[in-house]
Amino acid sequence: MRSGEIRRVAAALGRTVVETSTLAGGFSHETCLLTLTDGQVVARFGGGDPAIEAAVMTAAGGQVPVPRVLTVLPSGPAAENGRPGMVLEYVAGTPLSRVLADGSITATSMGDLGAEVGRVVAGIGAVRFGHPGFFIDEHLSVGPERPWSQQLGEVAETCMAATAEARLDQATRRAWVSLCASHAPALARIDEQARLVHADINPKNILVTRTRGGWRVDAVLDWEFGYSGCPYGDAANMVRFGTGYPAGFVDGFCRAFAEHQPADLPLAEEWSYLGRVLDMFALSDLVTRPAGHPVAEQAAEQIRLWVGQGVPSAGPGRHAGSTTAPRPRRRSP
Repeated sequence: MRSGEIRRVAAALGRTVVETSTLAGGFSHETCLLTLTDGQVVARFGGGDPAIEAAVMTAAGGQVPVPRVLTVLPSGPAAENGRPGMVLEYVAGTPLSRVLADGSITATSMGDLGAEVGRVVAGIGAVRFGHPGFFIDEHLSVGPERPWSQQLGEVAETCMAATAEARLDQATRRAWVSLCASHAPALARIDEQARLVHADINPKNILVTRTRGGWRVDAVLDWEFGYSGCPYGDAANMVRFGTGYPAGFVDGFCRAFAEHQPADLPLAEEWSYLGRVLDMFALSDLVTRPAGHPVAEQAAEQIRLWVGQGVPSAGPGRHAGSTTAPRPRRRSP
């Protein structure tokens, strides 16, 4: 975190910053824990428009736990390298990614944890908007957007053209474009959905605590990619690499997500398959990242798996045949 940014935070809060430390965060921004004379806060700099993200968090906060936004900092003077940013309340809790890596937790407890996470993720979709698309201002106005079903094939083709041969060979890239095009028409069933989607739901963006009665989600973090669309994509995002999670977690998550998703969502029985098709946007985009990007390599492996076995229709390991037809570039739709 830059010295000019520390001064901006101190001035905005009217308090003295006595210590800073870098926290794990997204690839597009820097996240720091700031110790003040009377407590701690979290500052995030870089990434997209913080005013839009703050508004998304406010909208989401009525349904799911999110950190309170203390202040939004627009871009500062160039001489101070002032990046746009935001200051959030500090929320205690353990990253879900760390809990999933703890080999001492039983499968039963992991199932309970998955159920709590699934319940919270389903709640995000309770926030509604007028039509699908991306937010264009701090009032959460939604810009015009072509139907996702008309974009998937094009996005896959563009991304595969930008993907290095060393990551995916030409035959796999061609097969992926064809697979995306064959499943894209299924998205017509949820093209008109206009609910809040987090678009980066994964274990590093969720804080949890183990309680005497089970588990509690303390906060859902990093809302910079949020948009208006179908919440099935969030569920697919969470289980994207689910084969690497401990036994019990994914099954608990899927059961709870299905049980707690908004009652008026259409095609509720098809949420898993349609979510996976939506996730094809994100997988296509992820493999365009530079060499050495860890998530990009995981995404490439997932693409190879789906090309060989077909698009999964439920939890990890269950696939629809590759010929069974039924995020826009800003991360995912």
